[in-house]
Amino acid sequence: MVAGLLFACHGAATLFDVLGGPHGTAPAVAEWPGWWAAVIQLTGGGLVLLGLGTRSAAMLCSGSMAYAYFTVHQESGLLPIENGGEPAALFCWSFLLIAALGPGRWALDGTRDRTSGHPEG
Repeated sequence: MVAGLLFACHGAATLFDVLGGPHGTAPAVAEWPGWWAAVIQLTGGGLVLLGLGTRSAAMLCSGSMAYAYFTVHQESGLLPIENGGEPAALFCWSFLLIAALGPGRWALDGTRDRTSGHPEG
């Protein structure tokens, strides 16, 4: 839940100039990759936070952070401590873990499964 909330905050900051605003220049609407990354952060983070389509959302979030790390940070140094990519690496691996392990018992998907009589998956 916390990883989803923090990720969604990054997207909201970039898209709506709230919570301290974007880190760097705000991307124009539909500008690749910044605006699309912010949309993934806001929607994917929100879905992970709520536990809706968690595995798919977490996988998309993980992939977007891997892309960010290798296209933005990697050129400045090999290790995250050298290139400022610690947040990207942490989000990438955190979301990959969530995608692998699933959302947990508080997820809204699990609530829906329990009320419909279907086993949790």
